[in-house]
Amino acid sequence: MNFGIIAAGEGSRLVQEGVAFPKPLVPLHGEPMIGRLVRIFRENGAGRICVIVNEQMTEVREYVEKLRAELDIPLDLVVKTTPSSMHSFYEIGSILKGHGRFIVTTVDTIFREPDFAEYVKAYENASADADGMMAVTSFVDDEKPLYVVADENMDIRAFLDAPAGDSYSGCKEFVSGGIYGLGDKAVDVLDACLRGGVSRMRNYQRALVEAGLTLKAHDMGKIIDVDHAGDIEKAERFLTDIAANS
Repeated sequence: MNFGIIAAGEGSRLVQEGVAFPKPLVPLHGEPMIGRLVRIFRENGAGRICVIVNEQMTEVREYVEKLRAELDIPLDLVVKTTPSSMHSFYEIGSILKGHGRFIVTTVDTIFREPDFAEYVKAYENASADADGMMAVTSFVDDEKPLYVVADENMDIRAFLDAPAGDSYSGCKEFVSGGIYGLGDKAVDVLDACLRGGVSRMRNYQRALVEAGLTLKAHDMGKIIDVDHAGDIEKAERFLTDIAANS
C-alpha cells in the first residue's frame, strides 16, 4: 500500500492562538504529527510515501527531507503552496496514480494505531470492484463536519453538509475522518473536478459518488482533528489514555 500526507495548509489558526510550531511539527507524545504518520505508515507496510508541504514552511520541508534520508522506502516530497486540500490531494494522487490503491490523510488526523492498521487491512482485502474506502467516525469533533451516509453493506450513498435525518432510510450516518483510501479512477474524477472548477474536498467526494464509483465506509472509532490550540491538549489526552490502556 502507498500512502500520502497533506501538510500544505498554513495552520493560521494555531499561529493566531500562540502555538510556536508549524502544524505538521506540533509534538504529540514527543513526536511531531507528520513524523508520527510516517512511522505508522512504515509499520503498516508502506511501499511508498508522498508528502506535500507549502513553500512557506521551510522547517517542515527540512524535517521531511531529513526523514527521507533515513527511510528505507521511497518518499516523494512536493513543495507547493496550493489553494485547497483538494488541490494538494491532486498533487499526491498524480504521483501515486498507476501504483495501485493508496491512502491519503491530512497531517492533523489523530487516531488509535490499531484502528488504522485494521482500516489498512480492510482496504487491502476489499474486493476488486471497491474503488475506495473512506475512514469514518461517529465522534463529531469538527467545526464543519462532513456527514457520510452508508447503507447496511457500508457502501457510501452520500456526503452531506448536515445530518441526513430521515432522508436515507435504513442507512447509517458517520462523519468523515479525513483519511481517504482511493485509486486511479478517483484521480481521474479529481482531474475532471479541477477542470470544472470544483474547489472543495467535500464536493470532490460528492463527485466520486455521482460518477458511480463504489466507495466503502470503514468505522475507525474515535478520530481527532487538531485545528486549534485546545485540540493539542485534547489529542495528548487521547493518546495518553490509549497508552495507559494498551
